[in-house]
Amino acid sequence: MQLARRALAVTPFMVMEVLEAAQRLEAAGRSVIHLEVGEPDFRTPEIIVEAMRRALADGAFKYVHSQGDPELREALSEHYLRHYGLTLHPDRFLICPGASVGLSLLFGALLEPGDGVLISDPHYSCYPNLIAFHGGRPALSPVRESEGFRLRPEELTLGPEIKVILTNSPANPTGAVLGPDRLSALAGLGRLIVSDEIYHGLSYLDERDRSILEFTDHAVVVGGFSKSFAMTGWRVGYLILPPELIRPMRSLAQNFVISVNAAAQKAAAVALREAWPEVEKMRAVYDRRRRLLVDGLRALGLGVMVEPAGAFYVLARADHLNRDSRSLVFEILEQAGVGLTPGVEFGRGAEGFLRFSYAASEESIQEGLRRLARFIGERGPGSRGPSAPGDGQAPAEAGRRPA
Repeated sequence: MQLARRALAVTPFMVMEVLEAAQRLEAAGRSVIHLEVGEPDFRTPEIIVEAMRRALADGAFKYVHSQGDPELREALSEHYLRHYGLTLHPDRFLICPGASVGLSLLFGALLEPGDGVLISDPHYSCYPNLIAFHGGRPALSPVRESEGFRLRPEELTLGPEIKVILTNSPANPTGAVLGPDRLSALAGLGRLIVSDEIYHGLSYLDERDRSILEFTDHAVVVGGFSKSFAMTGWRVGYLILPPELIRPMRSLAQNFVISVNAAAQKAAAVALREAWPEVEKMRAVYDRRRRLLVDGLRALGLGVMVEPAGAFYVLARADHLNRDSRSLVFEILEQAGVGLTPGVEFGRGAEGFLRFSYAASEESIQEGLRRLARFIGERGPGSRGPSAPGDGQAPAEAGRRPA
């Protein structure tokens, strides 16, 4: 069977390659500490689970409006007024089966072949594939470690081919947060801003989360419930659309989604209205883990120049151990039993770094640090070890799938 070239260009996701290699070790009796996958280790708050039970008991079995359950869109409208001071009509919201599907629909609506989408380097690893699959061209803008990997709007090169600026704050894999000055400057550049705000609710600064819609109406917001509410498996995300995109995006949703799980949408509305105290408890735990991990990595000699300010990741420099981050990840997995993600998965600008997820217990983080300390002490800087367990080679391709 001859597959379409756009499908063949979508590569496997390196996080899953590491996870599957780790699972092979576990099946053989090895212990592995998982710091590779960006998924909350908390259970979904019981108040949300109970809302799902009630919705099913009340008969939430059928299709709902293709743009999303009116109750959930009303709850989102209330949330954005309460948290951001924004008055947004419920029709501005499009509910999707996860934020990644929302991004795919959006790029399908926006991009003609060759249209440029500016993203930072490093960036969330699925962005280039989502852009290229719909005919666009990812345009990389390097960001500096010394500035916490934050975009500098005054340095961006915006040729006429750049149709969209895609931002992510708080960011995966860097934990970078764009403050109001940078968001305001981005809003003034005259391009459509697509702002991935999936990690809102998981910031560790004194200032509240800021949405791009506080600075411009010429923007699309990408949001969801997976990260802050620990609802990854529920698959409920959303877009906030400018008025001119509502009708065409609804048509795409009618054709390609039909509707999102009815009972899960009822539960998501309860999450927005009643579960924020539980989110705050989780956020406080993540903050403790963040400080524990950053301090531990620095003590091991791994570089964290600027502490991450949001999400649940640390991008730490490790090129003194091995400049090939893929090889280093599989060496650490095989010899130390710690699963990590290679920096190059997130772009050339992150080569030589390792991504650590602190969506894991403090006990796991402490044990992972102990194992890394032994690995570094026994190995010594600059040496080279074996690659992926089982075949002696790290996978040739980094992937672009969500996690």
